[in-house]
Amino acid sequence: MRLEMRYLRSNRNVLGCTAVALAVAVGSLSGCTTQEVFHNGYVVDQSALDLVPVGSSREQVLLSLGTPSTTATFDGEVFYYISQTRTRSAAFMKQRLVEQQILAIYFDKDGVVSQRANYTIKDGKVFDMISRTTPTGGKDLTFLQQILSGGGGAANSIKNMLGGT
Repeated sequence: MRLEMRYLRSNRNVLGCTAVALAVAVGSLSGCTTQEVFHNGYVVDQSALDLVPVGSSREQVLLSLGTPSTTATFDGEVFYYISQTRTRSAAFMKQRLVEQQILAIYFDKDGVVSQRANYTIKDGKVFDMISRTTPTGGKDLTFLQQILSGGGGAANSIKNMLGGT
């Protein structure tokens, strides 16, 4: 009986130490899960947005909302005010986009606000802010397609270089 008591007492000590070690490990691991949140871009102020109803001038939009994040001038002028929220769980991990809002102010040909729109990620609008390309009209042909088409462009350039008329 005495031998059994000795084993039970040692098991209680082991269980107690294990519980303390487990509590310390959980506490230290919870400190490692800090998440960084990054807010970038334009923060929309509702009172400033109320100052630019449909029918406002371009100057009134600039005075009330400030300089847009980017603009588009194809098929009418549009001011885009963009804000994003990104998170990452550790300093070495890649940031993940969790929220994006795009306030779009559309102008008609006279420079008057014709429409206001607020897009989010849920709208499914793909908005590439880092693209280095400019949209153009027409179709893009490769060098070989231009030569084979016999149309102009590269074929005429080669003719001119070779001295043809």
